[in-house]
Amino acid sequence: MRSANRVGIAGYGAYIPALRLPTSEIAKVWKGGGSGPNVEKSVANIDEDTVTMAVEAARAALNMAGMQELGAVFVGTESKPYAVKPSSTVVAQALGFHKVLAADFEFACKAGTEAIQVITGLVGSGMISSGTAIAVDTAQGRPGDDLEYTAASGAAAFVLAKNSNDSIASIEHSVSYVTDTGDFWRRQGEKFPRHLSRFTGEPAYFHHTQSSVRMLLEEIGAKPKDFKYAVFHQPNPRFPVEVAQRLGFTQEQIQPGLLNPIIGNTYSASSSLGLIATLDIAQPKDMILFASFGSGAGSDAFCLVVEDGIIEKRKRGIPLREMIASARKIDYGTYAKFRGVLHK
Repeated sequence: MRSANRVGIAGYGAYIPALRLPTSEIAKVWKGGGSGPNVEKSVANIDEDTVTMAVEAARAALNMAGMQELGAVFVGTESKPYAVKPSSTVVAQALGFHKVLAADFEFACKAGTEAIQVITGLVGSGMISSGTAIAVDTAQGRPGDDLEYTAASGAAAFVLAKNSNDSIASIEHSVSYVTDTGDFWRRQGEKFPRHLSRFTGEPAYFHHTQSSVRMLLEEIGAKPKDFKYAVFHQPNPRFPVEVAQRLGFTQEQIQPGLLNPIIGNTYSASSSLGLIATLDIAQPKDMILFASFGSGAGSDAFCLVVEDGIIEKRKRGIPLREMIASARKIDYGTYAKFRGVLHK
């Protein structure tokens, strides 16, 4: 898919909660469990949720973009504070926008890239001049479940507008690939998601990610070696490394965007935060492949080209890895209290 008019990233921003739960703390409580390759995960504080984190990330993105108006505010998440009440309107209110299209997006971990595609279409068609796509989650795993070792909190926001001389990166092309594959879900009224571990890798993550990326490469006539960087969804530290190898990308291409071992799987924000970490070091003319994955299941793949505007605009933001480094460790008891994971 390609919009009628070129659309670019005008600004980006992230928010990572300061609290970190070492996975060794989880293993101590739930005997027999192993912490695996993940070191620790970011945890939302007692006064943080997807709305507060979305607002922080969006403010940072707007500051980098240097914009005072938006035509759309889209929030992609699977952990909304309200079952029936949009998060996007609360975010728009906090940002000071009222004459704006606001909507919540749901597609498990690819809800954020889904929002990016829709805003790209709206801006590319001329219906709006700019919009922000926000990917955010305070994802939780059932106590003692494998997901608890990686389910983390974080937010990423992108302001999209018509491509110009001060754009950070242009969105050259995108594709989507979907099937009905049941590897991860949460029914209405259930607090924690369920998963079929035997489906999580194959045919879920690997089949969909490989399919979308191969379709993208074919449509634009490119090969993995043409890209400076590649960013994949990070449900755990192993999957993005393996899918990169299967597709022909090198460790050097994916290394800048690998965040899972230190902050966990931020679900809707996972691949988007990886993209932000990559944009923090990218240079003009670099090509970036960006692929998400969402259980249910589907994958969006994008081809981005970094523009000259990144040099000056990047000075307005805080590098993501610097934000990640500012952390405070907590124990499992504090985590359980703040996130309400234990019930009578």
